[in-house]
Amino acid sequence: MAGWASLTRLLNEEFTQAVEEGKDTEAVERIRAAFQGGDDSPEAIVRHFSDLIALEMRPDYEFDEPSDLAGIRRLSTSDSFARIVPIDTTTLFDKLYGAWLGRCVGCALGKPVEAFMLHHNGLSSWQRQKRFLTAIDESEWPIDGYVPLHSPAETETGTTWGRGSSRETIRFMETDDDIRYTVLGQLVLQNYGVDFTSANVARTWMERLPYNFMCTAETQAYRNIVLRWDQLRDQDPSFEKVDPETTVDWEWTATHLNPYREWIGAQIRIDSYGYACPGDPARAAELAFADARISHTKNGIYGAMLCAAMIAAAFTASDAREVVAAGLAQIPTTSRLYQELQFTIELCDRYDNDFDNFEKIIEALYERLDHYNPTHAINNSAVCVAAVLLSQGDFATGIRFAVMAGWDTDCNGATVGSIVGAMTGAARAPEKWVAPLNDTLNSALAGYHPIAISECASRSLTIATPELKVAL
Repeated sequence: MAGWASLTRLLNEEFTQAVEEGKDTEAVERIRAAFQGGDDSPEAIVRHFSDLIALEMRPDYEFDEPSDLAGIRRLSTSDSFARIVPIDTTTLFDKLYGAWLGRCVGCALGKPVEAFMLHHNGLSSWQRQKRFLTAIDESEWPIDGYVPLHSPAETETGTTWGRGSSRETIRFMETDDDIRYTVLGQLVLQNYGVDFTSANVARTWMERLPYNFMCTAETQAYRNIVLRWDQLRDQDPSFEKVDPETTVDWEWTATHLNPYREWIGAQIRIDSYGYACPGDPARAAELAFADARISHTKNGIYGAMLCAAMIAAAFTASDAREVVAAGLAQIPTTSRLYQELQFTIELCDRYDNDFDNFEKIIEALYERLDHYNPTHAINNSAVCVAAVLLSQGDFATGIRFAVMAGWDTDCNGATVGSIVGAMTGAARAPEKWVAPLNDTLNSALAGYHPIAISECASRSLTIATPELKVAL
């Protein structure tokens, strides 16, 4: 079984991944030629895939992108944000509830137009949204409410999906992978504490998450984890002598037949770790690493660490720029992601971080980053950073930009929703956005279907690192 896609498609995706991450281009092309002109059996395809993974980097590659925590820390400036800021419990609950609400609002707003992530009929992802909405009425753009089900422009733009998140039908936060992973992160923390391991995350996946709920990198990693788990069980059925944390090759689970390892998957799994470390972005980034490395490498890991840190910082930061700086401090300054986020910050500064210039900023991001897959970590991280900067801490502004920028709209809306929700707090979250959810989440996971969103926040409050809370 190949997993998310056929073996042939996985190999073709790996050719793209190999070039993007700096593998020797001539060697990549030799393997491509061998595949196209020779044996296309499953065994041969797997061999070609392994050969690509084993390739050396090209000599002129300008980036240094480790996938181990020590290497990441060595090339980052994280010490400058490794601090703890206590928060009184009443304020912290309001901010945690705001973060959960923001995540749900952003996911629900972005879910219908996630259908527009690819180019179609000469329209880019964000242009499809604009055309869909302005065909209803010019006042629908920029977005200022949940997305309608239908538009006169559907023959040109295509149709939306996520019916349960549309303007006409939304009554709660419907199940979505962005939300399920936030629940899973909370379960990991409840069961294992903040010192959880990658093996604890993997076990939680196998115990709580059906395989068909996974996508791309997670699908491939799930396959690989099960294969390794079975091997360990054969060695020691009780797991009394074998420790999966130290005996599973996490680099293998993240890379074997997994060309999606620098996509956005790890980035959407980390919100609960930011919630667990309010005011301590460096610690949140470390928790995100422990989760991300089972399925991702390099910029796929960095995106997760960036977003977890921004969420953690949002609870105590004085402004949006400080939130972004805390996130950037966790990732290698020698990485592609860091370079593109520096570009994004400079771009937003050029337009005075003014939301009125949102279309110019989106167009500039597309000119530079649209060559990546619409679910890649790098381009979508740039959207999240731009959204936080343009929001200037405002709940609705951040979420609206994150969705209107296109690409992976529900993921970005949810991530930015966590950040601006933590900055704003539930008490100041706009009623027009939160009321349609009726404080209800249906996650499709046991114990969280249905559940009050406020109850999720209460559980996050219990988890939040004790030294970060002070009693009233």
